[in-house]
Amino acid sequence: MPLVTTKEMFEKAEKGGYAIGAFNVDNVDILKAVLRAGEKTQSPLIIAISSGALQFIGENYIRQVCECAAKEITIPFALHLDHGKSVELCKRCVDIGFTSVMIDASAYDFEENIRQTKEVVEYAHARGVVVESELGAIAGIEEDVVVDDKYGQFTHPDQAEEFVKRTGIDSLAIAIGTAHGAYKFKPGQKPQLRFDILKEITERMPGYPLVLHGASSVPASALKRLNSYGGCMPEAIGIPEAMLVEASQKGVAKINVGTDIRVAYVGGMRQALVEHPESFDARLFINGGLNAIEELVADKLVNVFHSAGHAKD
Repeated sequence: MPLVTTKEMFEKAEKGGYAIGAFNVDNVDILKAVLRAGEKTQSPLIIAISSGALQFIGENYIRQVCECAAKEITIPFALHLDHGKSVELCKRCVDIGFTSVMIDASAYDFEENIRQTKEVVEYAHARGVVVESELGAIAGIEEDVVVDDKYGQFTHPDQAEEFVKRTGIDSLAIAIGTAHGAYKFKPGQKPQLRFDILKEITERMPGYPLVLHGASSVPASALKRLNSYGGCMPEAIGIPEAMLVEASQKGVAKINVGTDIRVAYVGGMRQALVEHPESFDARLFINGGLNAIEELVADKLVNVFHSAGHAKD
């Protein structure tokens, strides 16, 4: 099945009441493991590539790898640039063959964010590629931001509506309480998504595809395996999966997962290394990590995103 854009994916997800999982991959092996999980569960999904992963894998390889994979699997999947920090990078990924790009100019003021986003939209849409952008401080949950109103560092519904209208973007990443990385919350802090803000946004833009970044849950089982086999990763609190299920039922079309994949991968490799100290077959250890990823991704597709079985929608 050829690579697809996310536009049709999100339309089907909205009608079907499920979310599309976007999984950050750091190398070709992880990419293949994620696709295997999608094939196993017959779930559409998104392969998300950060700028660092793009550099690590190589710009000349990524599109060809995905095209080779598309010949072997039956599920629809998109190739997405995650957090493109410059207009130039987004344009380059469009030219490489990505079917979706994210321009992340959220660090700039509102007007500059709009200006950069519009430039990417005009370039990408002319070439059949869809665009995601971000509004609000998704990474600000650990920064002790002091605010005077209910929205604070979160996405303001008024700005969300204006931003979408003025830029023409295809999906919007909103800030309602998620955060990047494993250590999203301080000890004793209770995770909480702002469903009240989500409701206000969806009421203003019914059916519009919204995105949650920083949505890893840091499963206790994955963390335990990593530490049981020689790791030393402190206890971490992620976004409870029940909240992600609720978000997908209340207007969130795309949910990003990155940290969970890395924790599962390293934990699976550590276990294989400890259990087979006599071996020097790198494939044995790598497969330990990949099998852990496949298991984790399949579980999310079935039990969190509820997208399993929707590949043929």
